[in-house]
Amino acid sequence: MEEVLKKIARRILDLDEETLAKLIPKYRKRMTNFDPSQEWEEAVIIYFIINGYRIKNTQFNENIQKYMENLKKKEPSEDWVATPPDVRLIK
Repeated sequence: MEEVLKKIARRILDLDEETLAKLIPKYRKRMTNFDPSQEWEEAVIIYFIINGYRIKNTQFNENIQKYMENLKKKEPSEDWVATPPDVRLIK
């Protein structure tokens, strides 16, 4: 089951967020018009897949920004002089 879900995730990650975002109104409308059908169930899943993809991208971008800021903070200043680490051979 996990392998199937991973394959689905990889396929979804290949999709374009902007194109997916254009589909949200269609699937939101379909989702709010309930009827006991497979079409309705698929619309709900598709709607949440698209929103999950968008949330993933938002979180990814926020975390990348924090990551890059942390990297800049850790960069040595110009007056920093590299000293070799205290290393000794252990047999």
